[in-house]
Order: sequence, then C-alpha cells, then structure tokens
Amino acid sequence: MFIIIALLIGFVTALAGSVAGLGGGVILVPALLFLSDHSQSFTWVTPQKIVGISLVVMIFTGLSSTLSYFKHRRVDLKAGFLLLIGSVPGGILGSWLIQFFEADHFALLFGSVMIVVSLLFFLPRKPPNKNVLKGKKRNIDLNGEKYSYTFPFGYGFLLSFIIGILSGLLGIGGGSLIVPVLILLFRFPPHIATATSMFIIFISSITSASTHIFLGHVDWARTLYFIPGAYLGGMCGAFINRKVDGQAVEWFLRILLIMAGIRLIWQGIG
Repeated sequence: MFIIIALLIGFVTALAGSVAGLGGGVILVPALLFLSDHSQSFTWVTPQKIVGISLVVMIFTGLSSTLSYFKHRRVDLKAGFLLLIGSVPGGILGSWLIQFFEADHFALLFGSVMIVVSLLFFLPRKPPNKNVLKGKKRNIDLNGEKYSYTFPFGYGFLLSFIIGILSGLLGIGGGSLIVPVLILLFRFPPHIATATSMFIIFISSITSASTHIFLGHVDWARTLYFIPGAYLGGMCGAFINRKVDGQAVEWFLRILLIMAGIRLIWQGIG
C-alpha cells in the first residue's frame, strides 16, 4: 500500500507543481503531514524527513520539467542564474534551520506561508506598460505574441535569498514564492515565469537536498518510491502547461493553497 501511495503522491504533486512552476512541495508536504496522522504506513514521518523527501523528489520533478521547457525555449536562463545566486545560499541556511523546529511549529509556519502565497495571486496586476520595478528590459516572442518585462538584479538577489531560506526550511522548492514574484513584480509572462521557476527549483533543490542528506534527514528506503512518479508527473505537467488555460490552473492552485494552509495552521494550533 505504501508503494502505491508514494508513487501516486509523487506523480500528482509533480504534475500540479510543474504546471504552475511550484515544484510540488506545497502539495507533497501537507499530504505527508496528513498521512502521518491517519495512516499506519506513515508513522515514521517527521518534519525533517518530510522536507528531505520533498527536496529530493523535486530534483527529479525539476529535471523532467526543465528538459521539457528547454525544448520549447521558455526558460529565461539569465534571470534563472541570477536568482540562483541568492536562492542557493538561502536554501542551505534554511535546510540547517529546520532542525530547530518542532512538528506543531513546523505545521503552523508552513500553513501561514501557504495562506500568504495564495493571497499573492489575488493581487491586482499592473498594466503591461507599467512595471512595478525598474531593471533591465527583456523582450520575448511567445506563441506569436510579444511580451516585455524587466528584471532588476538587486531586488532579485534579495528576494531570491529570502525565498531560498523558506525553500530549505519548508521543503517547498521556492516556486510557490518565485512565480508570484516574477509575475507580479517583474512582469514575467506566466509561461516564462513557471518554466524559469522550475529551472531554479531543479538547481536549488540539489543544494538544499544535499544539506539534508548530510544532516541525515533523507530516508532513502522510502524516498526512492516517490521518484518515478515525480519524474513522470513533471513531464506531464510541462506538457499540460503548454496546452491548458493558465487562469483555470491558477484558480485551482489558489483554492488548494488556501485549504492546505488552513488545515496546517489548525494542526499547528491544536
């Protein structure tokens, strides 16, 4: 039973995470926390092991998604590498901080982050000709439509460092924060933002996961069962991202993030 559930969780979380550039941690972490309370097969779950599994799984989610997005030239490599300069050291710091959190505190913090992220998607979007922050202007042709957006290095570095800390601390891969920042602040086209986010998640998850491996937080005997589903889900998610209406996916994620956030906060308080 555990093997089937692990494969299914890996696939579903990677599928949803790849479609929206979130990496899947925002689904995998709450799912394992829930199962730890309701299934005998998951009594071994601890916050540290959950984050370790999530980050290892996201390496393979990010790999399969990034390869697919690269083929269709949707990854902004320059912005991606600049964001990694901040997110990689932030991820290492966050991975180290997780050892100081108890289960209830972990659930409360994670739930609060989920609610904040869900609210970011409700913020009004600026008109295309008005950028929130000034930076180097970029122009791109996507599916016959021209897009223009900016990427300021200073703000990008600071925000990516903070996002990296939360990524390593919560095992969310940073995508749930990177995508809103790229779209709302830097005016990235949604498809470019999600693809670039998955590239960042792929690289940063390697460094964050390495820290958790060093600290002994990765239960390899169980983690390996999540990987096949995650790799397949990442490829399917990237394919769906190119085919479906982005608004429908965005609304689904809004509702999902709010529901998961409320449940985790309730668990942390209780």
